[in-house]
Amino acid sequence: MPNLPKGSKKLLNAWAFYDWANSVYSLVIASAIFPIYYQALFKSADISTVSILGGNIRSTPLISYTTAAAFLLVAFISPLLSGIADYVGNKKNFMKFFCYLGALSCIGLYFFSIENIEISLLFYFFGLIGFWGSLVFYNSYLPDVAFPEQQDRVSARGYSFGYIGSVVLLIFNLAMVMKPEVFGFGEGGEASMKAMRWSFVSVGIWWILFSQYSFYFLPKGNKSGKKVSTKILLNGFRELKSVYNSLSENIQLKRYLAAFFVYSMAVQTVMLVATYFGEQEIAWGGDDAKTIGLIVSILIIQLVAVGGAVLTSRASEIFGNIPVLIVINIIWVCICVVAFFIESPIQFYITAGIVGLVMGGIQSLSRSTYSKFLPETKDTTSYFSFYDVAEKIGIVIGMLIYGFIDQITGSMRNSILFLVLFFVTGVFLLLRVPRNKTN
Repeated sequence: MPNLPKGSKKLLNAWAFYDWANSVYSLVIASAIFPIYYQALFKSADISTVSILGGNIRSTPLISYTTAAAFLLVAFISPLLSGIADYVGNKKNFMKFFCYLGALSCIGLYFFSIENIEISLLFYFFGLIGFWGSLVFYNSYLPDVAFPEQQDRVSARGYSFGYIGSVVLLIFNLAMVMKPEVFGFGEGGEASMKAMRWSFVSVGIWWILFSQYSFYFLPKGNKSGKKVSTKILLNGFRELKSVYNSLSENIQLKRYLAAFFVYSMAVQTVMLVATYFGEQEIAWGGDDAKTIGLIVSILIIQLVAVGGAVLTSRASEIFGNIPVLIVINIIWVCICVVAFFIESPIQFYITAGIVGLVMGGIQSLSRSTYSKFLPETKDTTSYFSFYDVAEKIGIVIGMLIYGFIDQITGSMRNSILFLVLFFVTGVFLLLRVPRNKTN
């Protein structure tokens, strides 16, 4: 395979193109079609709770807790695997493994049913692990393929590729769901449900197919010529400890990570539960209107997010990364407060547009800001593993709190409002990050 020089246009595009390949998971599975399908299953069965592992639980807390469990496992295994990958220099193989695990699990969601809820949730569980596990290694490539002055823009380019690619597939899936007879699924609600199941299959195929371009051009890793042995199985955790110890010498990175941990906890929680919130809390006026409305809302978020990622990148060049992140967190505070009161579809659409504007910006800028703050090192995987572990543990906490408040109050609105505390705390912590000319 070609050995492209760092910073070359083809290498940067190949790296960013993985977002095109894998973002269909975050849109179709995590945000759009699967949440609608999941809630429709419970509605068609005329139940709101399910018996699992000896207890009864409502549908939304169940998916929240399953999501939290998957993120907890990712947080545990990512340093283990990244340590091995750094040791033997083959992080691309690990990235491939999680890519294929996630894609095949998405295909397995075709069989998702309440009757086999435990096995069904395992497909969802491993799909999430595959997606986020591959991102550990994907993100760690950023400082390997791009110079510091390129990282904001190429990070935004990756998110833009992802938003555009995922919208293309979602529109195709939307056509399948709304016109199932055209695609040979028949007519009526059952046909639409079958079309949704086939949309999960399309995600797996898309993910595997388009990831090949990135895999072809990305370097294998820093070759060491060493082989895996039992002695290095815990190497990743030792590297995490080393990264943690190094934070005392890098106050800028340490304070930024603290802020990122808190506000990312809230951002990822909102993104993961937005469709479930819209499905339950908005007065759509009918099942067909609900399905169309929810998917249109997700499309609005994705399309606006493309511009949001680009605008945020440009703004960071003028005002610096940290000031822009502070402003975005303040906007998130306003979104959560407004979300507590919205009831009509038009209000949900407007809120979705604002979410899209700041969602793309905060994700791409957070990743590139962290990359800029790293010390000079070839061990980028360990540093990004630390970044991902912090993010995943934050998501676990966020989802558990969200699910707990939802379970005891019976309303997702209370959970959304509670997230305001995390964004406000994020603002104060960002204000404590030392400034220089690059941020």
